[in-house]
Amino acid sequence: MNKNKITFLVGTILIIGLISGTGCATKKYVLGEVATLDQKVEGVETSVEENQKRIKEHDESLATLGSLIKKQESDLNDQRSEFDSKLDEVKKAAEGKLIFEEVLKNDEAKFKFDKWDLSDEAKVMLDKFVEVLIAQDKGVYLEIQGHTDNTGEEEWNLILGKRRADAVMEYLHKDYNIPLHRMEVISYGSDAPVGDNSIRDGRAQNRRVVILVFE
Repeated sequence: MNKNKITFLVGTILIIGLISGTGCATKKYVLGEVATLDQKVEGVETSVEENQKRIKEHDESLATLGSLIKKQESDLNDQRSEFDSKLDEVKKAAEGKLIFEEVLKNDEAKFKFDKWDLSDEAKVMLDKFVEVLIAQDKGVYLEIQGHTDNTGEEEWNLILGKRRADAVMEYLHKDYNIPLHRMEVISYGSDAPVGDNSIRDGRAQNRRVVILVFE
């Protein structure tokens, strides 16, 4: 084999070796990059799972908190109902037995339209009422109720009924020294009619002040 052929063969072998070596190096590099990428993907998946877990825990916490709030609201409503029931029992016990009642009707007491000042006729009726109280000679409690017809807004009717009842209480206190703590004012507005509000006479019957006397 001549010198040129030997040189060619050696060169060829070297080139093949270089190519083979370069291929191995490239493969190792790619494998390394793939491994690194796999680690990053695993890290992202782990992070996503942790976030999902935290979101689930948060949702469960909110659900639990909502249940607690609903339970507390239910307990408060039960307590309020129980309190109102006991308050009614106390009030009834404090009121005692109904002895009699006095009704200041509009056609007798002459309440002017949308007014609450006591007329002379109303004061005469109250004077006679006090005479009956004196004759009873008992410790009494007065519930003074204000009533109106259904003319106008109900909000105003409640105010008007209370003002008429207040006028009666003020007269009894100032002119006859009946203690304020023995009197209570309630306005029913137009909620407790005794007459037909669709006719004039019925509306007149509904404009009234009722005094309940309890022993």
